Amino acid sequence: MRTDERITRAMGELLRRQGYAATGINALARAAEAPTGSLYHHFRGGKREIAAAALRQTGAVYIELLPLLLDPYEDLAEGIEAALAQAGENMRDTGWANMCPVGSVTAEVADMEPELRAVSAEVMRDWLDKGAAYFTRRGLTAEAAREFTHAVLAALEGAFVLARALRTLDPFHAAGRALAAHVRALARAEDAAVRG
Repeated sequence: MRTDERITRAMGELLRRQGYAATGINALARAAEAPTGSLYHHFRGGKREIAAAALRQTGAVYIELLPLLLDPYEDLAEGIEAALAQAGENMRDTGWANMCPVGSVTAEVADMEPELRAVSAEVMRDWLDKGAAYFTRRGLTAEAAREFTHAVLAALEGAFVLARALRTLDPFHAAGRALAAHVRALARAEDAAVRG
């Protein structure tokens, strides 16, 4: 793996586990197994530029999980419940640290670091576009798919925060049930409109 990729990957992991403010350059250099000078050689903008690259990289990877998690399920509602349950189990199994770095950074520094807020917004718009396209392929209308993607992202990010604070899988299970009910209601409404 190239040094710049190692640095970006290490930053993504540190952002996921501890956030932006707590991630220092020396800790990043250790995590990336790279000299501090290499960080600035590859990322002249320093910590902020590395964080922006990490957010883009992890954002691109995370949205690719959508079909991997849901394609095995013919019933989309069943798949959504299973995916949320799996996200909760992954978070529990990592000591409640498996949060989304994009959501973490956005919540932490959106007003203090406008460049990183802009990158987070870019990543989230990409998630919305790709998620809506995916749910459209799964049978929802474009409008319903966009609405459902908003609901999925909001529920998942909220579940990460609640589960981390409360140390319980309950938020993931509740979010999964609510999303499953929502997508079933959207499908029923679409069926009624087609028949009507």
